[in-house]
Parts: sequence; structure tokens; C-alpha cells
Amino acid sequence: MRRLKYILLLSLSLLLANGFAQDLPKPMQPPRLVNDFAGILNENEQMRLEQKLLNYHDTTTTQIYIITVNDLMGYDIADFTVRVGESWNVGQKGKNNGAVIMIKPRVGNQRGEAYIATGYGLEDVIPDALTKRIIEREMIPHFQNENYYQGLDRATTIMINLASGKFSAEGYMGEGGALLVLPFIIFLTLFLVVLFNVRKTKGRSVGHNIPLWIALGMLSGGRSSGGFGSFSSGSGSFGGFSGGGGGSFGGGGAGGSW
Repeated sequence: MRRLKYILLLSLSLLLANGFAQDLPKPMQPPRLVNDFAGILNENEQMRLEQKLLNYHDTTTTQIYIITVNDLMGYDIADFTVRVGESWNVGQKGKNNGAVIMIKPRVGNQRGEAYIATGYGLEDVIPDALTKRIIEREMIPHFQNENYYQGLDRATTIMINLASGKFSAEGYMGEGGALLVLPFIIFLTLFLVVLFNVRKTKGRSVGHNIPLWIALGMLSGGRSSGGFGSFSSGSGSFGGFSGGGGGSFGGGGAGGSW
């Protein structure tokens, strides 16, 4: 009798698991890194984020997915995010270098929720404490104003630079604010120096007496990168991405709500 009861319970568990699995969203077609089921991004914003993440994937094979949904199908957002990441095979097999940014916006009286899950291969460079900080510092302040693109753009820039070794986890935790305003400080300094030189010329041609390094800086500044890394937002169309590569997740990640 006990054995029969165990078999019945096991069978019920499997049926329930299969039922829940069928509720998980399927990747959009053609395959893409930005899957906006909730419709919180306009077409241009989707394209810019897609091109940014695709450029990074093509350079490193690391896959960062953005997925938005209006319904978590009864799951806790952490469990839901990991299940979707596993189901979609996010990351490369053997490297497990995938990450899923899951967003459930505010719907009616329900609070908005965000979660970042990382594969084994990214847990060392983007540990749980950092994913929590990224959500709280880069995402939620913008999400509260329903500016989802800005929050996702900033979060993915931080993740890309951390994974690429552009700066360390300690640097972001302790000096992230300074790193984010550094481009503005440089621009303001160049502007003041140029303004001083223009006034000093007193009618002579603009640009006269401006040091070469400033001129080069002004020229390079005209090609804005949108961040402090090589993988900036850009325009483009969906295509060139073949989907998940067989990666898996080890439970790393963190979330937040607003």
C-alpha cells in the first residue's frame, strides 16, 4: 500500500510539473535576445537592446536575455526565471555563460518585479550581491517612472562591463556612482577648456590654439557609445541569432520589486 501511495504521489508530481512546464513562455520567433511579451518597449528600443546584446554575444558567446511577461503563472519570480532560462537553454553548453533578466511590470494593483538569474559561468564575475545592486541602482529607479528602456540599457551595460573585466565587482559596489558620471565629468571639463580657449582667441578662428588632444576628444565624442564599454546600444533588426546554446543555471541571482 505504501509503495502504491508513493507511485501515485510521484505520478501526480510529474503531471503537475508537466502542466506548469507547458505554461512557460516559448522563445519568440525568429530567435532573439529581447523577448518583450509584456510590450513595455517600443520597436526602436527593442532593436537597440537587441543589437547591443547580439554584438556582445557575437564577440564573447555570452548570452544575456531580456524577457518581459505580464504573468508569472503562479511561480515565484526567481523560480520562474531559472525555469525559463533552463527551458530556453540560455548560455553555451559547458560554459554556462548565460543570464536572464526577467521583468514583470506593474499590472493593475500588482507590484512590479525584476530578477536577474546567472549561469554558473557568470556567478564569479556577477555574484548575487551585484545582481541585487544592479536591480536596485540601475533598474528600479527608472522602472518606477515606467522608463523600462533606460533601466534595461543601464543594467545590461553594467553586466557587460563586469563580465568583460572593464571594471571589478568591488569597483562597482564601492565606486559605481563615480564610474557612471565619469563620461559627464570628462565632457564638462573639455567644454570648459574649449570655452576658455574660444574667449581667449578674441575673434580669431574657433579651434585656434585648442590642444590636439582636446580636438581629438571632441571628434571621438561625436560618436557616442551610450555607455562606458564597447558594446553600446545601436539600431538594427532581429536576425543572426540562433537561440540558446545548451547552458544551465545554478541558482545564482537576485531580485527586487517596486
